[in-house]
Amino acid sequence: MDSRSLLRNAVAALIAATVTGGGSGVAWAGEWTALDQTGETAQTGETAQTGETAQTGETAQTGETAQTGETGQTGEAERTAESVRPVTHLGVWTTRAAAQPPRFRRAPAKIRSKAYAFRLVTRRTWSGQQFQCLDSLWTRESNWDHRAYNQGSGAYGIPQALPGHKMGYAGNDWRFNPQTQIRWGLRYIKGRYGSPCGAWGHFRSHNWY
Repeated sequence: MDSRSLLRNAVAALIAATVTGGGSGVAWAGEWTALDQTGETAQTGETAQTGETAQTGETAQTGETAQTGETGQTGEAERTAESVRPVTHLGVWTTRAAAQPPRFRRAPAKIRSKAYAFRLVTRRTWSGQQFQCLDSLWTRESNWDHRAYNQGSGAYGIPQALPGHKMGYAGNDWRFNPQTQIRWGLRYIKGRYGSPCGAWGHFRSHNWY
């Protein structure tokens, strides 16, 4: 072969080698690109899966928290309802002590006699001053004692009737009933002196009425 043929063959072989190596280089570069893209995709997918897992885990934790909160609220509501429930006492206490009626202390006979005389005085439309005169008169005579007896004169009772049986006109119980004695005494005072103050004035002048 001449030098030109050899030169062409060498150039063709060089070109072929270059083309073949370039193809390998292109394929190699493409393969790395594909690997990079595949790896990136894989990494991206893994990240996506990981993020999904994280979201799922977060949702699970959130749901668990919600369930826990709901359970807590339910428990609190149950405890509140339980505390509001009425308490039933089944125990019964018994005692042997008998119930005692209330005790009222009765006023002394003198106070009761004065109260009765005051009612009769007011019924006769006499003033409070008239009752004061009556109180002074019968306090000096008998101190409002319905059993008072004067051994010297024989006068008896609150008004010191003389003799005592004259009070029988007001009632047969004149010996022991102060109200009977008071009714008779007021009639006697009205008929003879007109009023208790008239009788009291006469007593102060003569020491009797």
